[in-house]
Formats: sequence, C-alpha cells, structure tokens
Amino acid sequence: MPKVISYTPAWLSKPNPGHEIFTTKAVGALNVATNGSSASSKRTAKPGPRRTIARRGTEVFIAVGKEIRWADLVYLKEAWEDKQSRNTFGKGKDSDNQYEGDHAQGYRTIKTQVAEDIRQLIISPHANYIAILTTHTVHVAILPEPSQLTAADTGPMKLKYYTLGPTTHVTSQSGIASALWHPLGVNGTCLVTVTEDAVVRLWELSIADRWSFDRPTLAIDLKKLADGTSVDQDFGASVHGTSKGFSPDSFEMEVASACFAGRGSGGWSPMTLWIAMREGDIYALCPLLPEKWSPPPTLIPSLSVSIVAKVAAQEDEQGTSPQSKLLAQQQLLWMSEIDNQEPLHIEGPAGEPPAEVYTRPGKPGRVPKLQGPFELDLAPEESEDELDGLLSDICVIGPKIDTDELMFGEEDDLELDPVDQEGLSVGIVCLLTSSGRLSVCLDLDGVEAQWLPKSKAKMLRFVDDFDPPSLLTFEVMDTSRDGEVWEGNWPVFSHDVNSRYSFYITNTSSVTFISLSPWVFRLENELKEATAGADFRIGLLANGQSSIRERLLTQKSNDKSTPLAASAVIQDPDLGYFLLTATSHGPIALTFEAPDLHFDLDRRSRSPTYDPEPDKPLILFEPRPCFEPAYTLEEPSAMPAFIERQRHGKYKRLLQEEVRLSPATLTIITEAHKVVSEETHRVGTAAAELFRRCEKLQLDLKSHISKAREVANRIKAITGDDAPPGEEVVDANQKVETRIEAAKVRQQELNKRIDEMRKKASRSSSRELSDKEKAWIDEVQILNNKITSQDGEKDSKEPWARYEKVKALKEDLLKQVQDREVKDEGVATPNVKVPSEIRKAKMTQVMGLLDRETALVEAAKSRLERLSLS
Repeated sequence: MPKVISYTPAWLSKPNPGHEIFTTKAVGALNVATNGSSASSKRTAKPGPRRTIARRGTEVFIAVGKEIRWADLVYLKEAWEDKQSRNTFGKGKDSDNQYEGDHAQGYRTIKTQVAEDIRQLIISPHANYIAILTTHTVHVAILPEPSQLTAADTGPMKLKYYTLGPTTHVTSQSGIASALWHPLGVNGTCLVTVTEDAVVRLWELSIADRWSFDRPTLAIDLKKLADGTSVDQDFGASVHGTSKGFSPDSFEMEVASACFAGRGSGGWSPMTLWIAMREGDIYALCPLLPEKWSPPPTLIPSLSVSIVAKVAAQEDEQGTSPQSKLLAQQQLLWMSEIDNQEPLHIEGPAGEPPAEVYTRPGKPGRVPKLQGPFELDLAPEESEDELDGLLSDICVIGPKIDTDELMFGEEDDLELDPVDQEGLSVGIVCLLTSSGRLSVCLDLDGVEAQWLPKSKAKMLRFVDDFDPPSLLTFEVMDTSRDGEVWEGNWPVFSHDVNSRYSFYITNTSSVTFISLSPWVFRLENELKEATAGADFRIGLLANGQSSIRERLLTQKSNDKSTPLAASAVIQDPDLGYFLLTATSHGPIALTFEAPDLHFDLDRRSRSPTYDPEPDKPLILFEPRPCFEPAYTLEEPSAMPAFIERQRHGKYKRLLQEEVRLSPATLTIITEAHKVVSEETHRVGTAAAELFRRCEKLQLDLKSHISKAREVANRIKAITGDDAPPGEEVVDANQKVETRIEAAKVRQQELNKRIDEMRKKASRSSSRELSDKEKAWIDEVQILNNKITSQDGEKDSKEPWARYEKVKALKEDLLKQVQDREVKDEGVATPNVKVPSEIRKAKMTQVMGLLDRETALVEAAKSRLERLSLS
C-alpha cells in the first residue's frame, strides 16, 4: 500500500502558475477566459466519466472548459525552487535565467475546436495523438514535440485537429461512452469508439488520408449482433442513426464503459473488447481487430500452439460437443490464414522497434460473435439502492504470458517484461457501480475467439449445446460512504504504474487505492501446484479479506458541481511517486513513499564502483493537507449580474424610481432575496469552517509546543544539561557509552537466561503419550513393584518369591547330600537292591525338576537384566 508522505506541494498551490493552470482564471501568459458558460446545462449535468487529465511522461494535459492546458511538472517545480532560492539569497531578476524574462514558462494554453466542455482526454500509446471527447463529439489532435511546447512563445497554441466522424459523432446522435486506442493498432493509430446506443466503430487513422477520419473501417451494432444467427448478416450501424423510440434493447444495452486488456497480456486478451452495460450486463467481442494490425512477438505463436493443441485433443477425446468442434475448426481456419501471410515490416516511432503488420483474416468472418451477457456466479444479493446495480466503469487485467509452454523445447529465451510474466494465469474483470461498489471477478473459462456459423441451419442445430459464459465473483467491496452516493456519481478506474494488479478508484469526492496482489500470487500457486488440500486453501483465500483497500483522499465538500477528475499516476526521479487529480478550483496532489525495489536484481546489475544513494531522513510527522478557505470567499457576488439583468428587463423603470409597494417591487425584492440568501448561506458556512479551523489551529499549536518541550527535555537528559547546579556533569558521550555497555551486559544475561530456559523447556516438554505407551508404563510399574516388594508372604507365587524359594531348596538339598555322604562313609551300605527301572524313573524326575527350576531362574535373571538396562 502506498504511504502518503505529503500532499499538494507548494509549487502547485496558490498563487503559483502550477495552481492556476487547473482553474478557469487567467494567469500570466495563459490569458484564459472563463469557459463553459455557453454549454448546455442539461449536458453539463449529465453524469459521465471525467478523465480530464492526461499525461505524457512528466507532461500533463488538463482540460479546462473548452481549452487544454499543457504543463511540464518538472519544469514548474524547478522554476518554483529557483524562485525560492533567489528570494532567500536576495538576488534580483536575471534576464539570462531560463526561468525569467522571455524564456519558456513550462505551461501553455492549447486552443481547441470543440463546441462544449471537454469531458475526456486520451493519449495514444506512442503519445503522438490525443483524443478529445465531449459528450457527443470526438476530435483527434497531433501532439507536438516537447521542445515545441517549451518554446519562447508563451501565447495560446493551436494544434492540427481532425474531427472524427463529422456525420457520425454529432450532437443529434447518441453520446460517446468510451474511446480507446486499440492495443494492436499499427503504431497506435487505431481508435475504437463505443457509443451509448451500443455501436462499436474502428477508426484506422492516417494523416496522409483524411478520409480515414470520416468513416470507420468497421462498424458493429451490438443490438443487431446479439440477435444474429449467421455470419453473413449485416451487423453494420445505420448511417442515419438509430431510432429514438423506447425499446428493451435500448434500455438494457445502454453502454456505460468499455476496455481492452493490456498489449502484453496472454491468450486472446489483447484483441478482446469488454463492454459494460449501464444496467449491469457484461459482453465481450473477440477477436476485434482493425484491417491492419500489429501483434507483439509472442501473440501469434502462443495462439497457434493453443489452437493446435485444442484440435489435437478433440480428435483424441470422445464425446466432444459439435459446437466445440465447430469453434476449434473456425479458430484453426482463422489462424491458418494468418500463418500463410508474409508480415509487412514498417518503421515505428523513435526508440521503438519495427512493427510487423498483418492483415485481418476474412474467414470465418470479420465480425466476431457477441459473447454474453455473462452470468455472475456468487454475485451479491440485489440491493434496494438502485445505484448499486448501475455500472460506471470496467477494468480487465489479462492473464500472464505462459513462457514455459510457449518456449517448450526451444533453446532461445524470450526477452519479455517481468511484469507481464508475473501474476495470475486467468483474467480478472473488475466492475464498478455508481454507488462505489467494486466487484472483482475471475474469468476462469477464458474468452476465446468465436464467430457465428455460415448458415442458420447449423446454428439451430447447435443451440441446445450452447452454454452461456460466466464470471466467478471473487470479492465485493465498497469504496464510497453513505453520504457520498448520489445520482450524479460516476467512479472510474486509474491504472497504477508499479503493478498491473493495483489501481486507483476516483469518486466524486474521494480517491481509494486497491491492490489485488496479496491474493493473486497465492491463488496462482494453488492453481499451478494443485496439491492435496488445495480446495480448502482456496476456500480460505476466497473467504478472507485479501485485497488491500485504503482511502487516500477525501474531499470534504458539499458542492457536487466540482467533482474530482480521474487520477493520473506518475513515477519520475524528479517528482517521485506522484498522484494528481483536480477540481475546477485547482489541483490536488499526493506524493507517496517510493516503493521497495528488487534488491536482488539491482545487485546483479550493479557495477563494482556503484555508489548507493544516502538514506533518506525518517518522516516523524503525520502528513496532512494544507487548509484552503472555501472557494465561496473568493467568488464574486452574483448581485451585480442580477442588477444588470434587471436593467435590461421589463422592470428596468423601477430601478430608477423611488421604492413603492407594488407587485413588481415585491417580485424584484423576492428574486434579490433568493440570490442574497444563497450567497450569505454559503459565505456563513465558509466563515464557520474557517473559525473552526482557527480554533483547531490553536489546539494543534499547543500540542506542538508540548511535544517540542518533551523532545527538548529528552535532549537535555541525554546531553546532561538537566543536571542540578553543584553536581558533576558527565559527558554525553560517556553517558551513551555507559548505557551501551550496560545494554550489552544485560543482553548477554538475557541470552544466557534464554538458553537455560530453552534447555529446561526442551527437557520438560514432551508430547502426549499414546495409549500403548501408557499401557507399557503400567506394566513396567507392576513388574517393578513385584520385583522390589518385601518378601513377607510365604505362599506367594511371584517370581522373586519363587526365585528365593528355589535358592533355599538348593541350599537345603546340598546340605542334605553332604550330610548323607558323611554318614555313608561311617556306616556300611545295606545290601538293598532297587530295581533299575525305578531308579532311572526317579532320576529322570529329579533331573526334570532341576532343569525346570534352572530355566525359571535363568529367565528371571535375564528379565531383570533387561529391565535394568532399559
């Protein structure tokens, strides 16, 4: 998330020229009169996008009324800094200074040929053309080089203009919803216009051919195409315009906005036009190409690989639907015609490589099929607020380029922009409503090229197999507060310069930053790896609050007639990370903290003598915008104009006579009271706000003084200046060294204690015992009790008791045998004959008993040894 470090800088504030170029007031060489007074109030109040700021590097073009102001922001900043330095050192004006005298001032006024206020400014991809849009007309101007704009002549400048469609885009026809420069146009010269009555026109512009500005090379009426059944039908727009009567199509297919994905997107995205209808429907046209088009190096190979793989898979797979086979054959026919062409190489603009130009295939047809309306899966429930369902803008982020699949088996590597290779392998469609509700949808199926069949019979045969396209709603969030939603609200998207997965949403009175990066890369890992438990992790990812949403600017104003213009984001070493928006009263700028760089990439490219830049000082205060009094205090009173109107009205005689009580006098006084009461109310509100700000300024000043006093006391405590008189003053360095040594000793003690606690914890902590381990412990305990018990019981059958009894019997038997031998030596052995069978049986019985007792003794001994070892 970008961190705001400062608001509108001084060189864009009053009374500098950087502020005045955004307003309708005259300043210096601008000599600008107030515009917009002759415009129709109905058209001025008509809601619509306000993209009145366009940029070319650090140059900005601002639409103010019917004029365009040009300014070089770096030049304005340096001129202001030079002026401040001269005022500081007391130097006067110097005619040789580039910022003084008759030199260029860094800003110019550009006169236009429009009849109404300018609503949108759109610069071509190579920054050599600019499209100027009003509510109904489109003009294309050729932009001069920056050196021509910064010439010594500071007067109003006239450009070379071309009226686009002088009989098509006129006030008697439908208004302009969107104007887009086609990403695959030859050197950025193809302009796509989409009118509110759902007519798409492609204009392939050429300065050498003025007729290219009069009629489009391709015109498609989406209402006709939606009901089309065969590619042979005529889907062109009517030359005389559409009927003004009411119809369901004219109501449901009123266009709100349209867009392309980026040129560096993968798949069919660069040639897919997405159209958002005002009532909430989403459509797609693919492929929408001009007659001559210039693809990037990876587009045709990637499409060829995917189409051939699809056809091969359908041949091997059983049960493929007829419509899928027809679609694959159409795509193969389309790609075959491109492969058979020999591209034409033409020179591009300065600094750009030569462009390869192809001709649009004629088969299966030049008009693609209208895909949609898309079904929004997991869409939010319908709201009672009507504005929640009215779309205002659409933004599409195409899938990344799969270089691994494209370059499989190839030895060479493609040199692509790292930004295009990172991200999600599926497209993201962002929808914005008039109430500020943002819906982030995933295009999991992917939009591919589709055409209508050649005959109606084929279409009727495949109707049953048709599945409507769908988008999966991943996340829904609100960007506007309750008090900011009104019927004239028209939020718009503004792309970021650092990531294609972040953007800004400009509302009537606020700017909000949105970043999808926290979940995009995690989702891509889950989709790519597809390991066990991926469904569970994706569910957690979808249910969590993943996207970053941060409001950066809130304009506290009840005047809804001065909405914010769509934000322009600039990143330049001289300006920093910079966001610029404006109202009719002046510019509003936000300077962000520079984003973190990829240090690993920097280290690889650094030279051995690289000298890093010094660290920037820490920002210890919270930035906040400077307070500007309400513009009501600067506006002139409307009473002089009211009196002037009365002097030329039917009551002009009463102004020269004495005041008398009459209906005419009452009428004049009543009208004058309305004017005065409205002015006094606005002035009173502005004065009250100024009074509250003054009171708050006193409180802030007291807070700053207390903080400064606290900091001063801390500094004195460090330097020793706070010591009482008579006490020995210790040097500040000595204090610091003592504190450092004490901190080191304490750190060593803490590390030692932590190591001891870790050892104790490792010895004491153990996992919970299983049931088998608990049973084994009980058995060992029982055996231990049996072995270590006291021999107090005589008839015990325990092993230890039996062992002791066997030992006693052994000793007793040995003693008896010895006594018997002694007696036998002194007494003659009686002549008693015992049968040998009895003697042998007795001996066998005795030996068996001895072996049994011996085995028992050995078993008990070995078991005791095992227990002692364990």
